[in-house]
Amino acid sequence: MPAPTPRPADTVPPGLPGLDPRHSHVLTDARGASWHYLDNGPELAARGHEPVGTVLAVHGNPTWSYLWRRLVADALDAADAGAPAWRVVAVDQLEMGLSQRSGEHRPLARRVADLGAFTDALGLTGPVVTLGHDWGGVVSLGWAVDHPDLLAGVALLNTAVHQPDDAPVPAPLRLALAGPVHRLGTRTTRAFLETTLSLARPRLAADVAAAYRLPYLAAHERDGIEGFVADIPTSAAHPSAAELDRIAAGVARLTVPAVLLWGPHDPIFSDRYLDDLVRRLPHAHVHRFAEAGHLIAEDVDWAPSVLSWLSSLSAEVPDPSASSITPPPASSDDSTTPFVPLWAALDARADDDAAAVLDMTASTTADGADGRPFTASWRALDRQVRRIAAGLHGIGVRRCDRVSLLVEPGPTLTALVYACLRIGAVVVVADAGLGVRGLTRAQRGAWPRFVVAQRKGLAAARALGWPGVRISAEPLAPTVRRILGVTHELVDVARAGEGRPLPPEPGPHDEAAVLFTSGSTGPAKGVVYRHAELSELRDALAAHFDVGPETGLVTGFAPFALLGPALGTRSVTPVMDVSSPATLTARAVADAVTASDARIVFLSPAAILNVVDTADALDDADRAALARVRTFLSTGAPISAELLGSAAALMPAATPHTPYGMTECLLVTDITLEGIRDAATAPDAGVCVGRPVGGGEVLVSALDDDGDATGAPSADPGVLGEVLVRAGHLKERYDRLWLTDVAAERDTPPGRWHRTGDVGHLDDQGRLWIEGRLAHVLRTADGPLAPVGPEQHVERVPAVRRAAVVGVGPAGVHQAVAVVETTSTTRRPGLAPDDLAAAARAASSVPLAAVLAVPRMPTDVRHNSKVDRTRLARWADGVLTGGRVGQP
Repeated sequence: MPAPTPRPADTVPPGLPGLDPRHSHVLTDARGASWHYLDNGPELAARGHEPVGTVLAVHGNPTWSYLWRRLVADALDAADAGAPAWRVVAVDQLEMGLSQRSGEHRPLARRVADLGAFTDALGLTGPVVTLGHDWGGVVSLGWAVDHPDLLAGVALLNTAVHQPDDAPVPAPLRLALAGPVHRLGTRTTRAFLETTLSLARPRLAADVAAAYRLPYLAAHERDGIEGFVADIPTSAAHPSAAELDRIAAGVARLTVPAVLLWGPHDPIFSDRYLDDLVRRLPHAHVHRFAEAGHLIAEDVDWAPSVLSWLSSLSAEVPDPSASSITPPPASSDDSTTPFVPLWAALDARADDDAAAVLDMTASTTADGADGRPFTASWRALDRQVRRIAAGLHGIGVRRCDRVSLLVEPGPTLTALVYACLRIGAVVVVADAGLGVRGLTRAQRGAWPRFVVAQRKGLAAARALGWPGVRISAEPLAPTVRRILGVTHELVDVARAGEGRPLPPEPGPHDEAAVLFTSGSTGPAKGVVYRHAELSELRDALAAHFDVGPETGLVTGFAPFALLGPALGTRSVTPVMDVSSPATLTARAVADAVTASDARIVFLSPAAILNVVDTADALDDADRAALARVRTFLSTGAPISAELLGSAAALMPAATPHTPYGMTECLLVTDITLEGIRDAATAPDAGVCVGRPVGGGEVLVSALDDDGDATGAPSADPGVLGEVLVRAGHLKERYDRLWLTDVAAERDTPPGRWHRTGDVGHLDDQGRLWIEGRLAHVLRTADGPLAPVGPEQHVERVPAVRRAAVVGVGPAGVHQAVAVVETTSTTRRPGLAPDDLAAAARAASSVPLAAVLAVPRMPTDVRHNSKVDRTRLARWADGVLTGGRVGQP
C-alpha cells in the first residue's frame, strides 16, 4: 500500500457546537511537525487577564481537542467573573485531530517526547497543570513526570497507567486488537470511533457527534486511531510496556496536588484503574460521578469543579519547583489526649473468661435443642482476633487494603472487624438492605482488595463481578469453592495465623473503615473514618451512656453490635433479620437480655414498633428480665413520644433515649423521653432531638426565600435552616466523592464542620428541632416550608398512622399535598376519602391542595422508618396531573 501523503495541521472550521474558532491555532515545532491546538491565552490577554498558570490538556483515542472545549470557554468566563485566570492549551496529538498526518507510528515514548517538543515550541513556562483523558492521561502524566520544574498539579479523567497482572486487558480493547479486526475496526471503518462515541451517557447530540468525527472521516485520517490501539501494552514484552512502567513509577513519586474525576460506567477503564491511581496518588481529590461513563467530559458538567480546584491552587502555584505534599493541619477537633486504639479494651481483657459476644442464632449443641446462645469469652475473642489478623496478613492483606465484610452480625463478624482494624486494613461495611443494585454500586465504588462473605454474599460477588479476592466465612465443599471463585476459607486463614506475630499497629490518622449510608436520602455513600474518629466515638458513647465492663449491650440495630469489644463490655444481637429491623420481637429482646444480663438496649424505630406490637407474647420471666434494663436507646430516625413511652413501659426501670446522628457523625444530640414530653409543650415545629453531646456542636445556616441554605451559620434561636454539626468523631470524608465533601463543607466556620442536609432550628434552650431534609423543603410562593411540622399536625387525625407533606407543581409555587398512611389499611392508593381529606385539612397547619392515601409509605430498608418524600412527591404530582395511579 502506498505511503499516505503527509498533511499539515489545520485550524477548525466555523460552526462546531460549543467551540469558538478564535481559540484554534497551528504551531510548528523545531522538528518541523505541525500541531493544532486550542488556546484561550490570546483572548485572556485581550480581556486584560494575566494567567496564573496553564492547563495542558491532552485527549485520548479516538477523540481530539474538541473534548476540552468547555474548559477553554469556562476558564474565560471564570476569569471575567473575578476568579484566577487560567490559560488552557488543548493539543491535538500528532496523527490525531487536526494535527499533522505523517503516517508514522508513534509508540508511547515517542508521544511523550512529541508533547515535550510541542510545549518547547509553544514556549510554555510554569506553573503547568496537566489534564488528560483515556490514553491522553498517560501521555500527559509522562510529560508531568519529565517536567517537575514546571509542574504544579495533575488532573485526570478516566485513564490508566498500569495493567494488573491478574486481570486481562478490557474486553473491548482485546476485540479491537484481535487480528484482522484491528485494522478493519480502527482504520478501514469507523467502528472503533463510533463505538466510543456511543458510550456517552446520554447519547451525544448529532452535531456534537459530527464534530468528533470531523478529523476522522477518511480511512487514511484514522491511521492514528489504529496506531494508538496497537500501542496498548498487553504484556511485558510489548514495545511500550517499559515506558508505561516508567510513567507509572514516576506518578507514584509525584507530590503535586492532584484531582481524579471518574465515570464508573466505563467498559474500558473500570474502577480497578481508579483504585490503582488512588494508590499512586493517595493525596488526590477523587470524585466518582455515579451516572457517568467513559466520555465523562460529555456526560457531566465537570469543568466548574476543575476550575474551582484550580482556584484553590492559585495561591500555591507560582513556585511549582517547591510543590510538595504537606500533612493537613490538625483540626480544631483533634484531641490532645493520648490515642487509645479501638481494640485496647479487648487487649486489656485478653485473659478474661467472661462472656464478650453472644450469638442468639446459634446454640451450644449440634441440634440446637437446648436453645442456649453461643458465647465467646474475652480470652477466646482475643485469640481469634489475633489468629485472623495474622492469617490475613499472611495471605497478603496490608495496611490500607480494603476488606469488604459481607457477614451477618455475630462473633465471626466481630472478630473479623477487630482483626482487620488491628493490622491496619480498612473494613468496608454496606447493608444487605441496599439491595443488589445498591450493594453492587457500593462494592465497585469502594473497590476492596479482599471480600469476606458467607455463601449468599459470595454468590452475589461471583455473579455480579464484585471486586476482591474472595474469602469464605464458612467452610465450603471444594466444588462450591471453585464455582464461587473462593481463594481462601476463613477457618484456614485463622489456623495459619495461630502463633504468628502481628504487624505494627496502625496510627490514629490511618483509615479504619468505609461505612455506607442507608441510601434513604439518595444513593448510598461511603463514609471514611480514621482510627482517631472511631476511638472518639467509643469514648463519647461510653461517657454519655455510662458504659462499663459489666454494663452489657443488646443491639437490635446491627452497627452498634460491633462496639461492644471497643467499649469493653459484652454484646448480643437478638434473633432477627438484620436487613429488616422490623422483624425484631419483644420476646427476642427479652431472650437477649436474659442471656447477657445486659443493662442497655439499642433498637431502631421500626424494631421498636414491632417490639411493642408483639409484647403480648412476653411471660413473667421475660418482663422481669426487661425490668433490669436501665438505659434504652432508639437510634436511626425520630420516634414519637407515644411509641417511645409504650416501649419504656416494657422496661420500666430504663431511661429512654433517642440520640440523633447519621452515618457521617453517629452521635450528635440526645434527648430522653422526659425531655420529649417537656418539649411537647413548646410551640416549635418539628421533632426535638435534644442538645449536643459527646463534645459536639450544632449550628444552623438559614434558608433564603428560594429554600437554599445560604445564611451564615449561627446558634440564633428560631431560625429555619440547614443543620451543621461538628464533633471529634465526625467522619474524615466521603469516599471518592470529593465534590460531595466540598458541598458538605461549603461556607462553614473554621474547624471540621459538616452540612447534614437536615433542616431544623435551635430553640432558646439550645435544643435542636429537626423539620425534614433540605431536599424535601417545599419552595412555595410564601417562602420555604419544612415538611415535618405540617406532618405532625396531620398525624393528629385519629385515622392517620403516618403522613408526608410534599410539594407538587413548579418550584417557587409548590402546593402542599398530604400523603397519608391510615391506621386501617387503605386498599388502593389515590385520593383520600372525603371525610379523611376534610379531617386532614382541618388539622394541618398549612393549606393542603390535596390529600392522598396509600396502603404503605415507601421507606428506607435500614431503618424501615424514613419516608421517601422525593418518591412520594413524584407520585403525587403524577396522580394529580392525570397520570396512572399505581403504588408510589
